Amino acid sequence: MNKSDLIGKMASDAGITKTQAQAALNSFISATTGALKADDKVILVGFGTFSTSTRSARKGRNPQTGKEIDIAAKKVVKFKAGAELGENVK
Repeated sequence: MNKSDLIGKMASDAGITKTQAQAALNSFISATTGALKADDKVILVGFGTFSTSTRSARKGRNPQTGKEIDIAAKKVVKFKAGAELGENVK
């Protein structure tokens, strides 16, 4: 399912237009992104939790040359599925 499929499904399930569903989805994405940038968690009970983690700097190898390279530290997004989501997917 891609973004336009999700918008269509949201619109039909909620009885709203696709434009309204797109605005709602874009708002959710924007709010989630803003919270994660501020190092907050986004917890959706029954669905899951979005959070951030810092991956420390490390050494790696270039697979083509075998030369050792430095990989910089960075912030990554994590998602942990909630119990209800896990049960419904089984």
